[in-house]
Parts: sequence; C-alpha cells; structure tokens
Amino acid sequence: MIMTKRRPVGVSEILVEEFMEPMGLTQAALAEAMGVQRKHVNELCNGRRAVTAATALILARVFGNSPDFWLNIQRRTDLWQAINSPKEAERIARARPLSAAA
Repeated sequence: MIMTKRRPVGVSEILVEEFMEPMGLTQAALAEAMGVQRKHVNELCNGRRAVTAATALILARVFGNSPDFWLNIQRRTDLWQAINSPKEAERIARARPLSAAA
C-alpha cells in the first residue's frame, strides 16, 4: 500500500474548521446537539478521541451527512498512523502472506 508521508487531515480539523466554525458552534452547543458530554466533543475537537461507528452515526445525524464520511476520515488517519509508526511497521513486516495452495 502506497500512502503519502504527509499526515492526512483528521476528524478534529474537519469537525472544527469545516463544520463548527462556519456554523458558529461552540463545543457545548455541539455536545448538546449530539446528546453527549462536552468532554466527548472536546476530545474529538482536540484529536484525543477517535470516531467510532456510534459517533459517526450521531455526527451524520447532527450535520446531515453520512456516517461513512466520518468513518472514512478516521480510517484514513488510522491507516496513516499505522503505516508511519516504526512499532507497527515492525509488526506488519513480520506478517507473511498465506500461499494459495495451503
């Protein structure tokens, strides 16, 4: 798999810059709309919480887009981190493809 060395735009940046700021949403207002604690939104906004399937469904409902939109951003970030992590690279290198004859 070929992937750029440049870190992809994460959920936190998309959430804040493309949704919250243009809409004038505070973290407290978004938390209320999502039905979650403000801490949950704060962690999303600061890149300390990953988007789960449930969170993606909630964000999609709040913003009128799809859960796939949010999950794809998270997936791209997770893959980039795994590919660019020396520890993960070591684990990945140890894996061996199964032969078709097995």
